[in-house]
Amino acid sequence: MRHRRLAALPLLLAAFLAGCEVELPAGSIPAPISIAPAPSASVGQPKYVCSAVYKTLTEGALRLATYAAGSGDDATAGMRQTLTDMAAQVEEERTRATDIGLLDAMQKISQELAAGAARPDPKAYINGDFQTVGQKLDGHCE
Repeated sequence: MRHRRLAALPLLLAAFLAGCEVELPAGSIPAPISIAPAPSASVGQPKYVCSAVYKTLTEGALRLATYAAGSGDDATAGMRQTLTDMAAQVEEERTRATDIGLLDAMQKISQELAAGAARPDPKAYINGDFQTVGQKLDGHCE
């Protein structure tokens, strides 16, 4: 699935950076791609909603990679805030979806992101379950 491969790139970057000592200021890594949702006429359609969620996951993964490369309270707070923001963005897109299966998948993604933010060590979530969170859309997005 093409979207899964696009989402895997930032995740691989996050995994790579997690094992290396690299200092990057937050926001210094530009997004390599932009998955811009379709025009507003298609809002609510699965392709639009899926594109918006993939965009949230991809951009969030890039932000998380920056924070995961650091350590300390600021890095942990940045990871938590990013995961919380991503959960809120996915929930916002849920209001535009009409497909029951897609709604359920998006709810699971949002809940998992929020749970990851609440963990004592969000970096463990990022290096673990976060890497497959986008797969919950499989079968609901083309």
